[in-house]
Amino acid sequence: QVQLVESGGGLVQAGGSLRLSCAASGPTDKTLGWFRQAPGKEREFVASINRSGRSTAYADSVKGRFTISRDNAKNTVYLQMNSLKPEDTAVYYCAESYGYYSDYAVSPRATAMFRSWGQGTQVTVSS
Repeated sequence: QVQLVESGGGLVQAGGSLRLSCAASGPTDKTLGWFRQAPGKEREFVASINRSGRSTAYADSVKGRFTISRDNAKNTVYLQMNSLKPEDTAVYYCAESYGYYSDYAVSPRATAMFRSWGQGTQVTVSS
């Protein structure tokens, strides 16, 4: 399994944009996912993407505003976040799935299906 390091968080005004990056220590054919955890709340799914990039999934709360992508040559997964809202404030984590998911499989969303969690990057959206 790989080790993951997130970056790109910061403070942004509502309506603004940020791009998060998650660098893996080596190549992986597993699905990579983004999750977030706000203070006092459980960690929740944000988005996931399989190795080819053809299978993605998004939480309803971010659909249409966030885009997940990956560059396998750089062993990196990205989360482009647009039209940010104060309720997007959280620590954002990336993780690697336990299993391999093809283009035809339903992309995983549950935290229990992921491992190799990064240390997280803080995103704060001011109103």
